[in-house]
Amino acid sequence: MEGGIEAQLSPDEKWIAFRYSTSNQPWELYLQENKPGATAVQITSLAQSAEFKTYPWRTPEVLTFAARDGANVYARLYTPDPAKKNGAAVIFVHGAGYLQNAHKWWSSYFREYMFHNLLTDMGFTVLDMDYRGSAGYGAEWRTGIYRHMGGKDLTDHVDGAHFLAKNYGVDPKRIGIYGGSYGGFITLMAMFTTPGEFKAGAALRSVTDWAHYNHGYTQAILNTPVEDSIAFARSSPIYFAEGLKGHLLMCHGVVDTNVHFRTSSD
Repeated sequence: MEGGIEAQLSPDEKWIAFRYSTSNQPWELYLQENKPGATAVQITSLAQSAEFKTYPWRTPEVLTFAARDGANVYARLYTPDPAKKNGAAVIFVHGAGYLQNAHKWWSSYFREYMFHNLLTDMGFTVLDMDYRGSAGYGAEWRTGIYRHMGGKDLTDHVDGAHFLAKNYGVDPKRIGIYGGSYGGFITLMAMFTTPGEFKAGAALRSVTDWAHYNHGYTQAILNTPVEDSIAFARSSPIYFAEGLKGHLLMCHGVVDTNVHFRTSSD
């Protein structure tokens, strides 16, 4: 069964219960006997309403493209119907930095998944990548942003934009980028430090200065502002705001208890 499986054995080890999903079908519960050739039986049907099932949710293509340093970047690609294709593209940046989203099971970013279906309906090509620092690709990948957030993680997105322009008929002057939290941070760095690469950006609940963010998260990557001021200075969008070129939307909820809204409003 292609997709994602989270399994649990029964206490007597005669049965296997597991959650299963695909990239276009949310999680449901299944049960099967613990023996070779056993057939899994779906025992819940709670994740999709009748209305939800009427829409032909896409199965995005999982592919790789080469970054400028030769690394293979995994990504989800949504391609529009040729008759609707408008020549523009949107690049989505997942949050947290260390998450994984280029996979074949139901994404924790289900809202964005549905939004990407809408964008594709409208003729946009959409790319959603596991940039440098994302989980699931080994220690070298995970530590590729050490002392420089907004370095290789950002150039992976720029290289992704070039990949779309070269291979999927996307106009390089009509590419936008968006994301929330860490994705908002990357969006700001893209709009501030790579002028001309992205026509527009939407930075949601963004970290603007890493010195003001969660110590337990940040110190593992940038050390501390006292010990490593250079790492913080080159990784924080607030120091590059004068480089903005293109259209930028910044949105931040005032009840955000993780990235406080003052980081955007100040």
